[in-house]
Amino acid sequence: MGKMKKQHSSGIATQYISRSQAVKKLQISLKDFRRLCILKGIYPNEPKNKKKANKGSTAVRTFYYAKDIQFLAHEPIIQKFRDFKVFMKKLKRADVYNDPASTARLKRNKPVYKLDHVVKERYPTFADAVRDLDDCLSMCYLFATFSKSKSTPERILRLCRRLTVEFMHYVIAAKALRKVFVSIKGIYYQADVQGQTVTWIVPHSLPSHQPADVDFKVMLTFTEFYVTMLGFVNFNLYTQMNLLYPPKLAGEDEVNRADDRDFVSTEENLRERVFALNQSLATAMSSVEEEVQMDEFPAATETDASAVEKARQEFEQNKKIGTLFEGKKFFLNREVPREMMVFLIRACGGECSWDRTTAFGATFDEEDKSIAYQLVDRPMEKKQQVINRYYLQPQWVFDSINARRLLPVEPYFVGQKLPPHLSPFVDNSQYQPITAPVILPATGFRAPDIGQDKDEEVSESEDEEGNDADSKAQQPSRKKLRKAVAQEKPEMAVRRGIAKVEDKKKAAEQEAAEERRLAILTIPKKRKRLFDQIMYSKKAQQKEARKLNSKRKAIESEVVETKKAKV
Repeated sequence: MGKMKKQHSSGIATQYISRSQAVKKLQISLKDFRRLCILKGIYPNEPKNKKKANKGSTAVRTFYYAKDIQFLAHEPIIQKFRDFKVFMKKLKRADVYNDPASTARLKRNKPVYKLDHVVKERYPTFADAVRDLDDCLSMCYLFATFSKSKSTPERILRLCRRLTVEFMHYVIAAKALRKVFVSIKGIYYQADVQGQTVTWIVPHSLPSHQPADVDFKVMLTFTEFYVTMLGFVNFNLYTQMNLLYPPKLAGEDEVNRADDRDFVSTEENLRERVFALNQSLATAMSSVEEEVQMDEFPAATETDASAVEKARQEFEQNKKIGTLFEGKKFFLNREVPREMMVFLIRACGGECSWDRTTAFGATFDEEDKSIAYQLVDRPMEKKQQVINRYYLQPQWVFDSINARRLLPVEPYFVGQKLPPHLSPFVDNSQYQPITAPVILPATGFRAPDIGQDKDEEVSESEDEEGNDADSKAQQPSRKKLRKAVAQEKPEMAVRRGIAKVEDKKKAAEQEAAEERRLAILTIPKKRKRLFDQIMYSKKAQQKEARKLNSKRKAIESEVVETKKAKV
């Protein structure tokens, strides 16, 4: 007979390891173990049979794959954690003995770990890193809005700010922006980066408030890894776009104006101009730009042909977004969020500027006669307005990008009630407000069809000539919807309310009945049978009482009839 195996020496018991066992095996603290797992992308796993994984015990524990912990045992960052503990002990000893020379020497030789090899391990190819950019960008944009504190060091905040600006410059240069939506949480953006769809959120620029119930140490560990990852991604993207990295402005010497040197140094001036996002970046070498065209492949079936045609239409519409505002100048008022609007306008091929006293990077003044649109977010006097430009609210820019065409400007004039700002990330076919009758089949976005410009009427007539059948089929429905807009109900208004008298007795009875119902639901199962018997007997008594009452009434009615008959 063969030798019998010991219990829990194979199977699930050997595949999983508890967190306390992992910390003991790696010989590091629980705090360092958590940091290491976040950096390496290793997370707890739920075994199918907890009792077997826990070797017969029913205690609540956190389990990891044993192979993952074995993989962590060879990580060089663990040695850096140990060196840092030794460094802290020596630094405290030098402070106790009041030895400034030793303190300065120790601080110069402070152990620092790098995450370059971790990024290469987690993302073997560049496409894998781009595909995982969503959380990375959202976290970096969040930290870029924080102020310096004990839990948020200044180095990380500055790095997040620089890397996010570099990524926005790439989106502008590559014309990669696809969608944008303003919500309560922040501004959602979507871009097409190297064929991968990347969606991230940028929080609103509000006064910095760090809640006390949030563990910033965990967030900071994630951000340390994301900063390294985003640096790799930015460098690769800039290299493929033939742009200098770190980014530099095209014609940097001419950009440095004399009126700005009085306020800041030349280096800080150039950095602020890069952060302004208002000028093109310098290229590594001169090259001839070739227009990107979609490859054509023969379709084997009708389904493949329709898919190819749909992809071609999507490609053509995405190209339109990059040239949506081409040749148009925008001027931003002081109250308009500058960075967001500059990013959107320049990503669509437009030019923009603002008052030179508000921020760096202004390229033209408000008196420039070539300005086509001025974005205003507060009431203005008509005397201040210029005749040959449109004064619009910023929502026109968002809706035009999502609609992939220049929308009519009349509904977005200053002081007008704005049309619904619909999200391009969801299907709006179920929600179709009456103020947005024109349906755009490409995105499902519905745009207001009130007061179109002459240029848009000409473009629509050209489209109708190319698609006679479709336009004739849609004309009756559009006319009906326009009539519905004309017959729209009056706008909502605040009116004086009418006091409603509440019946307190009836409300108390309803509340008591609800309490009785809830009390019945909370009766234990072993006493529920007794309760049912009591209720059954009560119902039987009530039924018997009703029978007796009916008999009594019948006898009384007979007595009354006999008396009437005698009379």
